[in-house]
Amino acid sequence: MTDPQQNTEVTADFWFDPLCPWAWMTSRWMLEVEKVRPVRVRWNVMSLAVLNEDRLDELPESYRELLTQAWGPVRVVIAAQQLHGAEVAGPLYTALGTRYHNQQQPKDRATLVAALEEVGLPADLADYADKDTYDAELRASHAAGITKVGQDVGTPVIAVPGADGEEVAFFGPVVTPAPKGDQAAALWDGTLLVASVPGFYELKRTRTAEPSFD
Repeated sequence: MTDPQQNTEVTADFWFDPLCPWAWMTSRWMLEVEKVRPVRVRWNVMSLAVLNEDRLDELPESYRELLTQAWGPVRVVIAAQQLHGAEVAGPLYTALGTRYHNQQQPKDRATLVAALEEVGLPADLADYADKDTYDAELRASHAAGITKVGQDVGTPVIAVPGADGEEVAFFGPVVTPAPKGDQAAALWDGTLLVASVPGFYELKRTRTAEPSFD
């Protein structure tokens, strides 16, 4: 487990799909963690569309409709990474997520263009929403995250170096609203504590609230 008192910065890899509201909550918590712990988040894409492509018949119609919309945003993020560097993923995710979740803007080309322009990226990257140009890279990034935790979970996935040198990876945490300050630090320390225990797999309770984007 990462010692919360250590001064050496550690990298936390975070895999997200821009459309997932719960991943969005967790990502905003991770930005708080960066302020209160020596942690730097490295943003990576995964895809709910890829995750569920072989089990569409098992899913409710409303969720299948969401998955048809899920290809575009994640394709745009992976294209931006490939063409403009990995570091653009975090700012672009924030620009997209703020529009999709906080502002409830439509999942259309105009929203993609506005997010791209906000972070100084070319608007024509939105063209990649309908192209499979970088689907191989998207699938590779997705696989890098999901294979750490198994196919029975979704987004987000987080992976950090453990105290013994072994990687600690987990799905979640699923939380709302996004904790801040000392509460953010406590959740980070506690999550790493349980995730680092060999053989620990699950701690869960029924969600009784929707994501709060305040």
